[in-house]
Amino acid sequence: MNRAVHAPGQEHSVPWFWPMAAGVELADRGLELFTDNLKFAAAAGAIEAPPAPPWATRNRVFLELDTQCVRDFSAARARGTPVLVVAPYAGHRATIADYRRGQSLVETLMQSGLGRVLVTDWKAATPEMRDFDIDVYLAELNVAIDELGGKAHLVGLCQGGWMSAMFAARFPGKVSSLVLAGAPIDTQAGHGAIRKLANRLPMSFYEEIVAAGGGLMRGKFMLAGWKSMHPDEQYLDKYLDLYSHIEDKSYVSRTERFARWYENPIDLPGRWYLQAIRELFKEDRLARGRFVALGRRLSLRDIRVPAYLLAGDADDITPREQVFAAERLFGTPRRGIVKKLTPGGHIGLFMGTRTLRETWPTIAAWILRQDAKRR
Repeated sequence: MNRAVHAPGQEHSVPWFWPMAAGVELADRGLELFTDNLKFAAAAGAIEAPPAPPWATRNRVFLELDTQCVRDFSAARARGTPVLVVAPYAGHRATIADYRRGQSLVETLMQSGLGRVLVTDWKAATPEMRDFDIDVYLAELNVAIDELGGKAHLVGLCQGGWMSAMFAARFPGKVSSLVLAGAPIDTQAGHGAIRKLANRLPMSFYEEIVAAGGGLMRGKFMLAGWKSMHPDEQYLDKYLDLYSHIEDKSYVSRTERFARWYENPIDLPGRWYLQAIRELFKEDRLARGRFVALGRRLSLRDIRVPAYLLAGDADDITPREQVFAAERLFGTPRRGIVKKLTPGGHIGLFMGTRTLRETWPTIAAWILRQDAKRR
């Protein structure tokens, strides 16, 4: 069977040819095959252009700023130091932290005893936001933490991890503890795919993409880039799998649910994106002590709070070396740092069933111990 050749601008198109070709080869199946094709067309359409993903857990907007809504999932009359999950801002929505009932980081943390849990729900960039830089996001994160009482446990996921580390270095007295999951702290460590791309492609490449997006890094461009890292899986295999499981309602439902998150990218400010590419991924300024945030050069040695470092053993986006580099770069004593390598890849760190069941309750208990020590 020949694979599809996608025309420019149609990289996300459904390979409609496939079930029709199968119909020619297996014509004797007749009506059954025709019915399967109709079901496939409906399901494929649902994963190709799905509605935006919902939040799984009841919440309220605690604070709305230009860059984010801070969503509060806290139990009624909850006390203690708030736990702020700093979600990734890398082209997908923050609902990865609250994927679905029974598969939610927020739900897991609360069921594990943390009463005050909030999440940064980053907003898609508008044309008016195209010149927002990293300072704008750090400043509004600072406002959010001040509104929470001036101190919080930060749980940084992926890109939210390096932003959390920046914040902890810039405002060390406002962070009680730091959890970094799949966070690229030293972007030149290890041999991840993002490091290779950042080093190989010139800045002019990224600048041209932002220019094509009208000053924004368009989510659809980023999604095409993520998919190109695993082209067989993203452009053909998943549709073959969907077709072969079209009678399995549970499989179709899971596929459609994931597509609501994965196939709904958001735009990023062009200035923010280019600054991250140049200063963090090409020049590795944060790890080398040369990144300037809100008027001050940051030193990760200024981070002296307890830290929990979580990495995936099959993570090809943020390899373990980039996460665990925090152990040698932070000022936290070695006894105050926990390193955990868990099975699975990058996304599984935040919403993988096994990691949520086996690892995150341990992290929640660790956060609770930090509060107990302070008291």
